[in-house]
Amino acid sequence: MFLVVFFPLLFISCSSNLDFDQVNDLKLKPVFVANVAHFDVPADEFTDNGQEQLIAIDEKEFDVFKKKFFKDNLVKLELDCETENTIARSFTIDLLLFNENDDVLETITLQTPAYSGNSNLIKHTTEIFEGQRLDLLKQTVKIGFIVKMGAGAPLDENSPGSLKLRSGATAYLVIE
Repeated sequence: MFLVVFFPLLFISCSSNLDFDQVNDLKLKPVFVANVAHFDVPADEFTDNGQEQLIAIDEKEFDVFKKKFFKDNLVKLELDCETENTIARSFTIDLLLFNENDDVLETITLQTPAYSGNSNLIKHTTEIFEGQRLDLLKQTVKIGFIVKMGAGAPLDENSPGSLKLRSGATAYLVIE
């Protein structure tokens, strides 16, 4: 008797129509955090044959936006920079964003005071790239740095301290 009642129940089930068109509504919003650039320059590297070098320049290739996936799906980027100065001179660091024609798209200026014996770690204002500013950023193929040293006691090959820069980015993407 049990089998007679139970067996027919095996063929009865609840079901609904599956809506495979839901995949068209899928929207992923990943967030990536990455290092962008960093340097640690000892005080003695601001001299050359005993002569102070008030300005230092460096450039690095930046190929992140050559990747179509990243360029097409990036909707916002936050750039965070921090500097630490243990040299008894102030510094101005200009972070330059270059396009493929070596035109400067944007300059971000970071002021770092002279070291006076206390902690000198500066967390600079977060730079936010959205809309037109983000479109401009996506043209970046190279990052440059111009480091300008402020007035103060002369530096030589025995001068203590260093100037450090660390930067990172938080990238927000939307994939549909």
